[in-house]
Amino acid sequence: MRGYVGISCKERMQNYFNYFTEIEERFQQRRGSLLMLSTLDWALIETWREAGVPLDAVLRGIDSAFDKHDTKAIRAKGKTRKVNRLAWCAQSVMETVEQAVEASVGAAASAEPIESGFEAERVATYLEDNAAQLETAVLLSPAEEVAAVVAARLRALAAKLHIEPVQSLEELDRTLSVLEEKLFAALLTAAPEQELVALREQAARELAPYRGKMRAVQIKQVQQQFLQKRMLEARKLPRLSLFYMSHG
Repeated sequence: MRGYVGISCKERMQNYFNYFTEIEERFQQRRGSLLMLSTLDWALIETWREAGVPLDAVLRGIDSAFDKHDTKAIRAKGKTRKVNRLAWCAQSVMETVEQAVEASVGAAASAEPIESGFEAERVATYLEDNAAQLETAVLLSPAEEVAAVVAARLRALAAKLHIEPVQSLEELDRTLSVLEEKLFAALLTAAPEQELVALREQAARELAPYRGKMRAVQIKQVQQQFLQKRMLEARKLPRLSLFYMSHG
């Protein structure tokens, strides 16, 4: 779903650095109590981000899902289950996205300039930091060799940024996404069979209660993101996308 009408590159670069935290905060606010999101929940958010789903559409979807839940709770005099997973809101989010796409057709793009916050030197430092993490990671073959190649590529991209500013943040991020895909493919090849089976079983268990609220393609994407996130975390490897830059 990447490339929704009316969603500009500037919008994505301006808003996605706090994409995850705002969704988490809205979910906790509507739930009425603090609940840390699970790895599966973060993987679901990642699929929305990868698909180019606008932050405001996700937040409206969460609100819509809880509005319906609260109405049912009143009718049932509170005898309803507490919402414990963001995946419970998935269907509502997708409905909101479809409404947003329809509403955006024919909308005029804003001519007001927006600063992205992705200065060349900061991006270069981010790439160099990620390269350093890849270079010091202890990995099995072929992941070790691929990590070295990716690290070298990141340093080359950083060196270029020190000389001239980035021409297209979106093009650079596509390059980083390709590098991450190559790295993940190598990690899958090198990973023990038991680890992969255990992670897939865990993802299936956690997704089971919400399959009726998610489309088949979305379930597959969430499972893949869950697997990728857990494998990278276990090996202390960074995500490469510009959307993971710290903007604090």
